Amino acid sequence: MARIAGVDIPNEKRIVTSLTYIFGIGPHVAIQICNKAEIDPELKTRDLTEDDTRNIISIIDKDYRVEGSLRTELSMNITRLMDIGSYRGLRHRRRLPCRGQNTKNNARTCKGPKARPGKK
Repeated sequence: MARIAGVDIPNEKRIVTSLTYIFGIGPHVAIQICNKAEIDPELKTRDLTEDDTRNIISIIDKDYRVEGSLRTELSMNITRLMDIGSYRGLRHRRRLPCRGQNTKNNARTCKGPKARPGKK
């Protein structure tokens, strides 16, 4: 298994699909990385050379924010919204949907299981 950005990517899949296992890289960005590295997107991960792997790692490190630094940035953004007391921050604090979804009938994922009378 190749290890890129601290993530083991699968050998048996195409490199474009394998790159999407890295947090912060989706299908479109994976194709961009392959084009910058001049690698065929249809190539299997196991067929990459060491130079290709190093090239991909350098492109990701230089141009993209992935994994730990991206997760940190996202959590800091949510914390900032909560600290300034914005509407979205309040919704995050209460663990409710913050993008305008209906909560009367849905949002069971956010709100948790229904509170049933007589059950604790």
